[in-house]
Amino acid sequence: CCSFIIWTLLLFICLLSVYSVCGQVSYSIPEEMSKGSLVGNIAQDLGLEIKRLISGKAKIYTRSSDEYMELNRERGVLLVKQRIDREALCTETALCALHFQIILENPMEFYTVTVQITDINDNAPTFKNNEMRFKISESATIGVKFELELADDQDIGKNGVQHYELKPTDNFALKLHNSADGNTNVEMVLQKPLDREKQEQISLVLTAVDGGEPQMSGTMMIAITVLDVNDNAPVFTQQTYKATVTENSPKGTIVATVTASDADHGSNSKITYSINNAVKNAKDMFEINKENGQISVIGDIDFEKSIQFQLNLGAIDEGGLTDSCKLFIEVQDVNDNTPEINIMSKSTVISEDAKINTVVTMINVEDQDSGENGNMRCFISENIPFILKGSSNNFYSLVTDSELDRELSSEYNITVTCSDEGVPSLSSSVTLTLQISDVNDNAPVFERSSYEAYIVENNTPGLSIFTVKATDADWNQNARVSYILEDSSVNGVPVSSYVSVSADSGVIHAVRSLDYEHIKDFHFRVKAQDGGSPPLSSNVTVKILIQDQNDNPPQVLYPVQTGGSVVAEMVPRSADVGYLVTKVVAVDVDSGQNAWLSYKLQKATDRALFEVGLQNGEIRTIRQVSDKDAVKQRLTVIVEDNGQPSRSATVIVNVAVADSFPEVLSEFTDFTHDKEYKDNLTFYLVLALAVVSFLFITCLVVIISVKIYRWRQSRILYQSKLPVIPYYPPRYSDTLGTGTLPHVYNYEVCRTTDSRKSDCKFGRAGSQNVLIMEPSSTGTMQRIQSDRNILDEPDSPLELRAFLLPLFSGPVC
Repeated sequence: CCSFIIWTLLLFICLLSVYSVCGQVSYSIPEEMSKGSLVGNIAQDLGLEIKRLISGKAKIYTRSSDEYMELNRERGVLLVKQRIDREALCTETALCALHFQIILENPMEFYTVTVQITDINDNAPTFKNNEMRFKISESATIGVKFELELADDQDIGKNGVQHYELKPTDNFALKLHNSADGNTNVEMVLQKPLDREKQEQISLVLTAVDGGEPQMSGTMMIAITVLDVNDNAPVFTQQTYKATVTENSPKGTIVATVTASDADHGSNSKITYSINNAVKNAKDMFEINKENGQISVIGDIDFEKSIQFQLNLGAIDEGGLTDSCKLFIEVQDVNDNTPEINIMSKSTVISEDAKINTVVTMINVEDQDSGENGNMRCFISENIPFILKGSSNNFYSLVTDSELDRELSSEYNITVTCSDEGVPSLSSSVTLTLQISDVNDNAPVFERSSYEAYIVENNTPGLSIFTVKATDADWNQNARVSYILEDSSVNGVPVSSYVSVSADSGVIHAVRSLDYEHIKDFHFRVKAQDGGSPPLSSNVTVKILIQDQNDNPPQVLYPVQTGGSVVAEMVPRSADVGYLVTKVVAVDVDSGQNAWLSYKLQKATDRALFEVGLQNGEIRTIRQVSDKDAVKQRLTVIVEDNGQPSRSATVIVNVAVADSFPEVLSEFTDFTHDKEYKDNLTFYLVLALAVVSFLFITCLVVIISVKIYRWRQSRILYQSKLPVIPYYPPRYSDTLGTGTLPHVYNYEVCRTTDSRKSDCKFGRAGSQNVLIMEPSSTGTMQRIQSDRNILDEPDSPLELRAFLLPLFSGPVC
């Protein structure tokens, strides 16, 4: 009880030295309560609101691995998490209590809670042995005592063993004796002399009864063998023995030796040693040699579980006389427990802009050893922006020591190591993984300070030119880069009509086909912007250089080609070799080698007379002009550029070899007339072919249409077998004796629904005169003025409309 009070005081002082305790509350509950049972309204008792428990992520921190209590944040109550057995929970102490803390975050606080576990009568008294055997001499004097085994009841107080009963009581009585150490010894006292000749075996029943409700009991059989006379009992050299043993001593270690002597001789002096009784589990830890009285270790000695053992030893001779003594064994501690590191509260993620001295984790360290073996010191790895701040009673806080930068290190594995001062020193460690959350503190950075790209003219719209790339050292959304084309103009036109930028990939596309002859280069700016809040951005200058393509043929400036007249250059017949006839002048709007022009003579009336300069286009004579040379000379000169593929243009140069202008005029006039005649002849031939083809196709279509029309008329008019009596309107007149009508009229013919062929109906003209034939009539006609067509009825089986041509003079079927 005293150790419990001291431990409680130390814990209270420890918690006060780390953080201020906002409150302390105690509860008392009986053991064996069912799971989910209410312990108390913790929120009300601590003066906290329910929303504070929820926002602070309230939780229970306990040093032991077993959690018997649970906290319901939504209700603010403390509940039983699992069944509590007081006897299993508190084996060494009479008073049993659970001590734990309730931890809250933001800000971090904790409260101390004590739950007293009261005992209920759930255990019956039990004896370690079901039977005890005694050999008692018949000469035993009245009043001799025999120590009996105590019953063990795990309950305490009134629920523990209250009294013993011995039955029958013919020869023996029961006596309880309280020893100086506070324990109760049960002794069986001889109150009537024994007579072996009358009763050699005596059987007794020892009953242990507790004081609980309901009352429980346990029994043990006592078998007594009455021996012959033996008048000297064994005597121990000491009534109390003391010994020490080191914890974790190997099994078989001799702890102590007890000695007893008997004044008798022979078999009556032979002594047998035994452990009659032991406190708690001492019998499981030690055994005694029945022959020599040596006590040795048979179990695992653990200082942290038991610091002292008490054995009640007995010596009995062959005559059944006994003596008893006590052996107290002190356990010496060794450093066999490593420090236990308990994480009270921790954060797994911290922002990189967290302030210095921000608490990351709270740690409690314990060592079950005592003395120097239980003194500890803790430290963390070096070269990290964190330090471990300690306080009294082994509480530590892990806090930030400098500014954090996620771009330098996005994660820290912090190893906390704690070692004791024992010899040899023992240590333990725990690794905390801490993620650094990102803050948008880095703008996108382009790979280059400026970009320059080339594109060949006449590109297809949408062509990818190249890609700009920017990176952001931040993470996730803060590192997501979008590319934006900044507004600007090129020669007064928005740059967006020339290029576009993909927002996701940074690929620059040509919006239109570019022409080197109109624009040779232009520049613009691209902005890279991240997805942070607020967003950060940077920009870069991009220059596009348009490369020329051989897309323009050479253009001949001279001689000028005209459609109607012929221009000729005159060469006198007295011209010498190398005479300059004329010069072909051409240009190419392309640039570079695409604009380098070369001239060649493709066709000539007389190739042996003229040549063309390859580079300058000059036409010169290569021999002396003679009288045999024709007056009309036609030269075809081709002009080619140096592109790939090359483009060309041709020009026809007319040369007149003559000394006088009239001669030249007559020759070229005939030339013009012949050319016009040939052109006219070709035109008329093509026109005639087109007219003949058109007439043939038209006739073919007309013939086919007439055939189809006649076939349809024959099918319609000659299918009915009933006669039709025509009705002639008043305006009918026999014009020119041909019997035709001056106007077009419609006839209506009705047929019966039975045969679908008895009635015919023709459309009517403007006079609304209708001819109707009823199925039952025999030829009577009736003139009816009607506003609607009879065959508009849903039951009309057929309606035929036909125009009566002037050729029709009789009834129509």
